[in-house]
Amino acid sequence: MGAAEETSVEQAQGVFDTNVFGVMRMVNEVLPHMRAQRRGRIINISSVLGFLPQPYMAVYAASKHAIEGYSESLDHEVRDHGIRALIVEPAYTRTGFEANSAKPDTPLHAYAKQRLTVDRVMAEAIRDGDAPAVVAKAIVAAATDAKPKLRYTAGPLAGRARILRRVAPAQVFDKQIRKMNKLAG
Repeated sequence: MGAAEETSVEQAQGVFDTNVFGVMRMVNEVLPHMRAQRRGRIINISSVLGFLPQPYMAVYAASKHAIEGYSESLDHEVRDHGIRALIVEPAYTRTGFEANSAKPDTPLHAYAKQRLTVDRVMAEAIRDGDAPAVVAKAIVAAATDAKPKLRYTAGPLAGRARILRRVAPAQVFDKQIRKMNKLAG
């Protein structure tokens, strides 16, 4: 969690190695077995940050955007084999996410004040977020629905965010992101 400029390429590579390449490695391991049985579901955990921007989390958001594109493309490739690749998109969930998130490895004074503000906003949002069971329920739905959807938003906040992103004019949406994160202008 930090400004994009504060995050080294090496640190970003670590995030992508876990969030993107880890998913790809796992998918490559299970697909031969699923193809052989002509059925299966791959359920990738994305985030609302897979379709929303989040200031001071550019690398994490980029990794979740990557999971969205990867999963959607993969779903088209494997459907003829009886397999679906689905996405679960949680919003803020009461976990230790913010406490366990890496801080920028090259912090800059220029971003320090706003980074702290966004850190506080994030901590409050997670504290007041959905219970982990909400995400589990979305995963179970993705695994068991007779007619699976590509995307499963986990919880009411995630659902509202998805609708807002689709219907709000860009200027209104941008203003709301800035307001939520207590950014000027």
